[in-house]
Amino acid sequence: MDVLTGLLDGPKARGAFLLKSVFDPPWSLRVEDRAPISLATMVQGSAWVMPDGGVPALIGPGDIAVLRGPDPYTIADAQDTPVQITVGPDQRCNTTVGEDVTDTMALGVRTWGDPLGQGSSVMLSGTYQAPGEIGRRLLGALPTLLVRPAALDDTPLVDLLAEEIGRDEPGQELVLDRLLDLLFVSVLRAWLAEPDAGAPAWYHARSDPRVGPALRLLHGDPAHAWTVDSLARKVGVSRAGLARRFAEVVGEPPMTYLASLRLAMAADLLRESDVTVATAAHQVGYSSAFALSTAFKRVRGVSPQEYRRSGASQVVLPTATPSRTVVLGSGG
Repeated sequence: MDVLTGLLDGPKARGAFLLKSVFDPPWSLRVEDRAPISLATMVQGSAWVMPDGGVPALIGPGDIAVLRGPDPYTIADAQDTPVQITVGPDQRCNTTVGEDVTDTMALGVRTWGDPLGQGSSVMLSGTYQAPGEIGRRLLGALPTLLVRPAALDDTPLVDLLAEEIGRDEPGQELVLDRLLDLLFVSVLRAWLAEPDAGAPAWYHARSDPRVGPALRLLHGDPAHAWTVDSLARKVGVSRAGLARRFAEVVGEPPMTYLASLRLAMAADLLRESDVTVATAAHQVGYSSAFALSTAFKRVRGVSPQEYRRSGASQVVLPTATPSRTVVLGSGG
């Protein structure tokens, strides 16, 4: 598995919350669902996406906004429109006076909004409940708000999602999950490929003549008993040279990177109910369940068993990345 595939392989929607919202201006939604990742795109009309503490961005038909949680944000027809409805952690919707309108504003299958309006604003939204741990390193580096304008992409994914979101067919949840994944990955690839858009330094390390091969080896066989010496021999460089260059380009030593990768893989495996801690330990390169448990608790603050019992979804994304809005195609 190459580095990019490993990084993009993490986001896999499982029963994601997808919705078509239909409004007439003025309208304003305050989203406080604490989802780790959300996507929004317009089918008709435009909307301002306003993350708390971040720079607002205007999106129109076909533009895709990716919001990195868990902080709240507001989506509205105009920046000064007062909030009318708040969306909570359980996707329940309440007015500013506390009236629950989740059911009364339902308009059909996965469709919600003003029952008396003409629907001049139509928005599609998708929410990841628990992104895969393999993608956590990538997702944690995302800006608070990332916008890919429609002009940068000619795929029919948004149109296809708009067509599929209101259907109630067998297997429809799986179809929608995969469409959400494709949309998300398309935005991530555009972000990673654009110069000066703020992609993490370790992503650019793929093209480094010394570090790139080392990363491919680590991702290709993370369970191998790697040392800096054995890695350097495989790459054909000196131990000191690889260690120095890896730290410069990636931002951490090779073995630190490998340990983080192994724990991320273990966390992802623990989401599967039939994988024991011992099996996960073996697959990612730890000598025993005890060794994995010790490392897991030291880094994550909980044991693998506690992590599994929490449903894995309670672990939030890193918040060290400063609040930042990136509109692709505008110089980052």
